[in-house]
Amino acid sequence: MLVFATSDKGGTGRSVTSCNLVYRRALQGSDVCYVDFDFGSPTAGAVFQIPAVETGTDEGGLHSYLQGRVSQPVRLDVWTATDRQNLVDHSAIPGSLVLYPGDRGGGEFSVSPDVVDRCTEFFVRLEEEFDVSLIDLSAGRSHAIDMALAATAREPLRHTVCRWMVYHRWTKQHIVAAAGLVFGDRGILHTGQECGHDQDELQDAIRFVRTAVLELDSPNLTYLRGAQAAWLETCDLELQAEASKKALGRSTLLGQTPLDPVLQWREQLISTDDVTNGIANAETLAAFDNLAHQLTDDRAWEGL
Repeated sequence: MLVFATSDKGGTGRSVTSCNLVYRRALQGSDVCYVDFDFGSPTAGAVFQIPAVETGTDEGGLHSYLQGRVSQPVRLDVWTATDRQNLVDHSAIPGSLVLYPGDRGGGEFSVSPDVVDRCTEFFVRLEEEFDVSLIDLSAGRSHAIDMALAATAREPLRHTVCRWMVYHRWTKQHIVAAAGLVFGDRGILHTGQECGHDQDELQDAIRFVRTAVLELDSPNLTYLRGAQAAWLETCDLELQAEASKKALGRSTLLGQTPLDPVLQWREQLISTDDVTNGIANAETLAAFDNLAHQLTDDRAWEGL
């Protein structure tokens, strides 16, 4: 299965959430990989705490591969390459966790037929090796999205299960932008149809993920004054209405992640030890676990 992760704009927490999803999925026993197609800012290595590739690799990463400068992109086994301690729970028997980094300083680049050919071949190999491959795309309307849509419309991938997660913050501005990214002119649906996708099938394969959401009934918000709590409830109801109006309501929602102090200060993997030691909130770990499970739960992706 290929899962494409994108967002309406930068700063949504797309990459750190996606890294946590593949991490949790590997702990659930699946063989997974994280593919850093955020060409303008390939920094997944920093989230996985692999110092050598914090801002991409110098050894021939995805930019070099897609542009034909190397025959195979660099791949790293996260379990052995990370500097992070105690990532694996003692009770877990994890699957493989592989990172494909981008090139350091690579930048965005245009999509040519040769690039799409190499991208298609790469996706076919991922599908053969891994249970779940998460491809983290650049934010907004990008060449990375165009490339993914063009490649997955090709014959070798026509029968591959491909799913799309669109991340957005829980604000009106982000709701409007996320709706535009999917449904607007030159959005994912319009571009996908131009590439040869069936628009209805592609729309059924898209779900939204809300990030950094304030859980109004959380005990972590007991410090709020009465007026503040009431105001937040009013805002939440207004956002629910706006999301429904823009087709980002409950029926298209894969899940959401709560606001967590750890992720506000440091983009990192959240381990069980982080929760046990009181550093991260248990609700955050539960949200990541749930989303990791939802990736392959067909009930969450039934046609709308």
